[in-house]
Amino acid sequence: MERHQIGLYLAAIVAGGAAGFLAPGSGAVLERAINPVLGLLLYATFLGIPFASLGRAARDVRFLAAVLVLNFAVVPLVAFGLSRFVAGDQALLVGVLLVLLTPCIDYVIVFTGLAGGASDRLLAAAPVLMLVQMVLLPVYLLIFVGPGLVSAIDSSPFVQALVWLIIVPLALAALTQWLARREGDPAAVGPPAVGRLFRTAAARLLHAGVAGRRVMAAMQALMVPLMMATLAVVVGSQIVGVRQELGSLLAVVPLYAAFLLVMVPLGLLAARAARLDVPATRAVVFSGATRNSLVVLPLALALPEPLALASLVVVTQTLVELVGMVAYVRFLPLLAPADSRLRR
Repeated sequence: MERHQIGLYLAAIVAGGAAGFLAPGSGAVLERAINPVLGLLLYATFLGIPFASLGRAARDVRFLAAVLVLNFAVVPLVAFGLSRFVAGDQALLVGVLLVLLTPCIDYVIVFTGLAGGASDRLLAAAPVLMLVQMVLLPVYLLIFVGPGLVSAIDSSPFVQALVWLIIVPLALAALTQWLARREGDPAAVGPPAVGRLFRTAAARLLHAGVAGRRVMAAMQALMVPLMMATLAVVVGSQIVGVRQELGSLLAVVPLYAAFLLVMVPLGLLAARAARLDVPATRAVVFSGATRNSLVVLPLALALPEPLALASLVVVTQTLVELVGMVAYVRFLPLLAPADSRLRR
């Protein structure tokens, strides 16, 4: 499944869209399934983020600097410029900014590896990217959208989505990883004088470590099916709305396509400025181009009714991006060939 996941993702999108079209009444049921399926996907995604390697990511100074500058200094300028084309429609504006301001931390790792990029270095940087975007997204929205619109948004559903679909899965993933690293012999915890209570507690902790490793292995095996299920459910629940709002949504398709095009030279320039090697260069380009649409979707779904179209704007970006990633995997190795002069 991992070898054929691009085709499987596209098939899931088609299947979800067909289900939504053929059974329009299923949209409400599928929409209720988004949060549970997405929560599992995000838990599985966060399990793949090596929280223990934050130190290693911090030591990879040039790569991390290139990724951070590109995503949180260059991309916001690009997103602001592109968003001016839909600034007259608040729902389109919020949707475009919400998705373009957040760098991807899940399937970007896969696509980077398929293109011969340094997926391991990007994986190590994923926790930093996640933490920084959680801090800066509200700041950029306040600057680009304005305090008037931001203050009109009811924060309670937004906070609930943030807590239950991002913070809770993130914390559970970190806890699972911590438990999975517990190893050793409970009898070696200390001499008999330590007492039976401490040895019993140690044994339980070690058993929890075994369970944690089993959970991580199971969720890794389910990653592709969960991504397929999420894409199918999201597209199936929103496809009728996409059809009804097709005229408005077509306005953002060229913006997303332009974003994918412009991020290639900008990513190459960022990598060249950091004097990175070819695999790292490809990873930087993918990081700048792919967005965190599935992670921010619950936040878009929590927006008030006047901004309800923003969730469809986010879904549209996912559809455009997946097609763009297929092109990236095919053509980026030609733009950053293995015999390039870029060196670490």
